[in-house]
Amino acid sequence: MIFRIRQDYLRSLVFGFQDALVSTTGVVVGISAAIHDPRIIVLSALVTVSVEALSMAAGQYLSEKAVHELPNSHHEDKLITGSLFMFFSYIIGGFIPIIPIFFTIYPYSSILSVVFAFIGLFVLVFLRAKLFTGKIWRSAIEMLFVGGLATFVGLLVGSIFPK
Repeated sequence: MIFRIRQDYLRSLVFGFQDALVSTTGVVVGISAAIHDPRIIVLSALVTVSVEALSMAAGQYLSEKAVHELPNSHHEDKLITGSLFMFFSYIIGGFIPIIPIFFTIYPYSSILSVVFAFIGLFVLVFLRAKLFTGKIWRSAIEMLFVGGLATFVGLLVGSIFPK
């Protein structure tokens, strides 16, 4: 049996995973720049991932529902299924930059969080490009730029506060 996934669900998977990696890495690096207590960093990251996963799933549901309600809409995807794809891909992607905090100390944990996130982004882009576009390096550079920008913003905001 060949596994097929609807385009709408694939979009939810990619969007949720990518957004979680970028957002959570920005939070981890930003909080780490201001506070070196791993408990606070993990708590902040877990709150971010939990709230954002629910928010993204709700946004997925409501935006797709609006599309379904348009006249002449031909969408046949299940609203709950798309929301669940968004939720779980966000949870999985969000935990990747948190993992190093459990095993290393600052500043290594922040560096590894960024490395883990960039590896996750690269794997996501590589698989997407390999399966669909074939433009692996262009897609990877684009995704790493976006992830790097969010990480830089998190670091910049976290650096504003004195130690």
